[in-house]
Amino acid sequence: MQFGIQFFPVVGPDKKSGADYWADALHLVGLCDELGYSSVRTVEHYFHRYGGYSPSPLAFLAAAAMRTKNARLVTGAVLPVFNHPLKLASEIALVDALSNGRLEVGFARAFLPLEFVRFGIGLDESKARFEEGVDQVRRLLEEENVSSDGRFHSFKDVTILPRPTQSPRPPFWLAALATPESFVRAGQQGYGIMAIPMAGGRMTELIGMYRDAWKRAGHAGRGRVMLAFHMFCAASRAEAEATCRAPLTRYLKSLVEAASDWTGGASSADYPGYDKIIVGLDQETFETQVEKGAAWIGTPADIVRQIRDYDRMIGGLDVASMQVNFDTISKADAEASMRRFSAEVMPALSR
Repeated sequence: MQFGIQFFPVVGPDKKSGADYWADALHLVGLCDELGYSSVRTVEHYFHRYGGYSPSPLAFLAAAAMRTKNARLVTGAVLPVFNHPLKLASEIALVDALSNGRLEVGFARAFLPLEFVRFGIGLDESKARFEEGVDQVRRLLEEENVSSDGRFHSFKDVTILPRPTQSPRPPFWLAALATPESFVRAGQQGYGIMAIPMAGGRMTELIGMYRDAWKRAGHAGRGRVMLAFHMFCAASRAEAEATCRAPLTRYLKSLVEAASDWTGGASSADYPGYDKIIVGLDQETFETQVEKGAAWIGTPADIVRQIRDYDRMIGGLDVASMQVNFDTISKADAEASMRRFSAEVMPALSR
């Protein structure tokens, strides 16, 4: 299992400026090579304190590439629905060049109705825009003189520059929340799957669907699974809980608030059951997140046990992308946690 760090800003100007948030993030990125973290990841969201400080993951990853020479740089994820494929493919290739071939590209459909409303795009176009966009970006990265007559974007005889540093292109991941179809599609297409372990024990079933689809499609191996966890490693359980309880609770409430349109009347055949998913998320607490293994919070021994239990439950995790400075956790506390995890948890898991 590889351990990376991720940045999902759940913060607004009343708590911390964008300049201060990203300065802290880049400081923590600068620790990756020393401490053995394998990847850096961030999201794409807009307009809300839930992720809104990160409208361009590729811009941040370009900066992160200058702070680490070894870590992979992962979009977690870019949103084709809000981006023209010609621009997105070109920017992907640029960051792949700036990082000397360390970029990995996660794609997501987007799921917050408020973003669709403000971009003037219908929720019922989400799936079609996603599938078309991912395929067009893939072709633009892999091929030259590309023509595509799409429903949403069309172009003729285009070769994007620069060409990707990795051949034939950076690795792709597809993001999923809890819809089985998304896990199956990623497996069929031979892409990695990235998800949030909110589904508890059902994640075992969903990962199984992904691996079955991967195998049926004839791909070698079992695919790649990346899950995102909140992580805070402290000298005592009491310290960990005192530091993280309020920030994790605010993260959960911010997620539900940002997605509240699903329980307030928004609906789409492209998002079956999302009203129930958000109602379920509204029941999550600090305790339930730790209990189901979605948050690795405690002493090194606690976290070693949590990781082993979760890895066993889902049948093997390839990459843990750990949110280390969620909500108002300070740069100093996040750094101390990262150092303790590196010094005590990583060696214990390697034995």
